[in-house]
Amino acid sequence: MKKRVKIEKSSGNVFADLGLPDSDELMLKAHLVMSIAQAIERKGLTQTQAAARIGLKQPDVSKLLRGRFEGFSLERLLSFVRMLGTDVEIKFKPSKPKQEGRILMLA
Repeated sequence: MKKRVKIEKSSGNVFADLGLPDSDELMLKAHLVMSIAQAIERKGLTQTQAAARIGLKQPDVSKLLRGRFEGFSLERLLSFVRMLGTDVEIKFKPSKPKQEGRILMLA
């Protein structure tokens, strides 16, 4: 016997999907942390070397790269991106209308 499983389409922001406050800011911070991780990898830096460049201690870089970015402001994360040699461009554009819908699938 097959059960019906209700699956909701993601909004594209996992933090919003989880109902977390400030979900847009959390999503932006997550993207910045991914950019920091990519810059560290691209440059072949160790966490200790990256920490020296951005003014943190190695354990704090480790936490950051594991997604623990609470306590870091957007401005500070942006400065880390810049210190690692990546340019930042901010664009403004009209937002997309929210799409609502559910997909039902059989399991």
